[in-house]
Amino acid sequence: MPIYEYRCEKCSQEFELLIRGKDKPVCPYCGERNLARRMSVPSAHSSSSETSTCPGAAAGCPQKSPSCCGGRGCACH
Repeated sequence: MPIYEYRCEKCSQEFELLIRGKDKPVCPYCGERNLARRMSVPSAHSSSSETSTCPGAAAGCPQKSPSCCGGRGCACH
């Protein structure tokens, strides 16, 4: 079941909705049905348990990913 991002044409709120089958999305804020579907970035999930070489990983970095450091030191500290 896909999750889509929407923007309400009436109240301008942005939100995500899980759409099942032929369900018609409705704004959870104002009940409007006139919604604009927005482009969203696909998410990829990995089952790898590999740890990072992030210098912050040893210091308790909560992200523990190479993108956390960007080669300039840990951005989360």
